[in-house]
Amino acid sequence: MRLEIEDTLYQLTFFNKESLSVNCYFVEEDEELTLIDTSIPGCAEEILEASVQIGKPITKVVLTHVHHDHVGSLDALKQALPNLAVYISARESRLLLGDLSLNPEESNSPVRGAIPKNVQTRPNILLHEGDRIGSLLALDAPGHTPGSMAFFDTRNGHLIAGDAFQIEGGIAVAGQLRPTFPYPSKGTWSKITALKSASKLIEYSPTLLAVGHGTMLKLPMDALTKSIAEATLNLAESSTE
Repeated sequence: MRLEIEDTLYQLTFFNKESLSVNCYFVEEDEELTLIDTSIPGCAEEILEASVQIGKPITKVVLTHVHHDHVGSLDALKQALPNLAVYISARESRLLLGDLSLNPEESNSPVRGAIPKNVQTRPNILLHEGDRIGSLLALDAPGHTPGSMAFFDTRNGHLIAGDAFQIEGGIAVAGQLRPTFPYPSKGTWSKITALKSASKLIEYSPTLLAVGHGTMLKLPMDALTKSIAEATLNLAESSTE
């Protein structure tokens, strides 16, 4: 595990069998830690050890979406911390239960990516746009999955965006291919919806971008704007082919 710190945000990076990075995060509050995502299976012990090093308990886990590399250690953490409160978007909670059906207004594309079928943990709280979890503001960010969420720290402008963007392989909006790290693109449900969410997220003018794959990016607005322009052009070109 690699640990990087930026103010109140701790990035815990794990590596899978292919040496590809997977991040989860601690958001530090006055008396506690909120964990965002849980990485791949087998990471619970190191996540717990990191909280001991920081000196604050994990009281909440907030999930950006339910792909296996974001919920992989959820059950083990819940077993170790029975009082852990689990938060997920109301829309994404259906995927956690194995329901891959789409709403009538949603893009008629199959849900992609690896979604575990045997997660035992059930959420305590279902989130909607504008809900608050401590210092975090919950933001709907569908596209990578139908119920993806991002979380904006109102104290310092940090945006924890799950897979709405990727940084490893080169910054990109979800669904835009980066050949050296193609997995977020291959796992994206709706490129058009993802672009709409990306355009919405930059309206918050984040001071730091933290995503599921890649290092944290300070002062990300120029890079985010360019990635959105690229995605817009690529989708426009593909629609005329």
